[in-house]
Amino acid sequence: MGEKMLIAVVGADGRQAAARRALAGAGCRVCGEEGLTGAGCVLLPTPFAAREEGWAALLAGLRPGALVLAGRPPAAARRLAGAAGVRLVDYMAREELAVRNAVPTAEGCIGILLARRSRTLWGTPVLLAGYGRVAQALAPRLTALGAWVTVAARRASQRALAQSLGAAAIPLDELRAAAPGFDTAVNTIPAPVFTGAALAALRPGSLLVDLASAPGGVDLAEAERLGHTALAAPGLPARCAPDSAGAYLAQTVLDILGEQHDKEVLA
Repeated sequence: MGEKMLIAVVGADGRQAAARRALAGAGCRVCGEEGLTGAGCVLLPTPFAAREEGWAALLAGLRPGALVLAGRPPAAARRLAGAAGVRLVDYMAREELAVRNAVPTAEGCIGILLARRSRTLWGTPVLLAGYGRVAQALAPRLTALGAWVTVAARRASQRALAQSLGAAAIPLDELRAAAPGFDTAVNTIPAPVFTGAALAALRPGSLLVDLASAPGGVDLAEAERLGHTALAAPGLPARCAPDSAGAYLAQTVLDILGEQHDKEVLA
């Protein structure tokens, strides 16, 4: 069974430490980097910023058939894993982890807004670009605090869902036209959204928080030039709630191991 497999947890940040504790608490055999060569599963941190030669050395030192769990591994790592005879799985692509991580991301964003603003969120118009998992967690929390949330989303189904949960909604291509009504905006779309015209249309001295993964959706330099405060805030789960983020990661590891075991049984 997957629970009896030795799992090597690489990295000592708060999330990895919490993941190690949670896996041990679930009955797994857990070690650190010292046990890499004997581990059946290796849990790498996100980001794992090793160069290609670093990946090659790591993977080559593992036992054949080992399962390597990484967050957004580069294409080279997949090629090297195949050559080394180990299996590489991107845990950040797992839907259950993305849904769970949306909660600390939303809470972290609210913390930033509260810390950076001089007025309450209650009664404040907030423009929220995108309505994926993060925005779906953030919008109702902002609404519960009394903010007047307007979601700018491309799909009609997303706008309908936002409206059903108490937010206003507009098509994404109407964002620039709506921008003069806001001095607080949050982006969740990893593509250019708040750029020249949209930034210029916001109220003077606006606050923008970009939650999107690289390359982000806010032109930070242009926002600064226009006198706004624009903050890139990726990776909030590990920064704002490392114990929770580690527990979510550990549960995802257990899910993956369970699925791998089922495949082996059915093979």
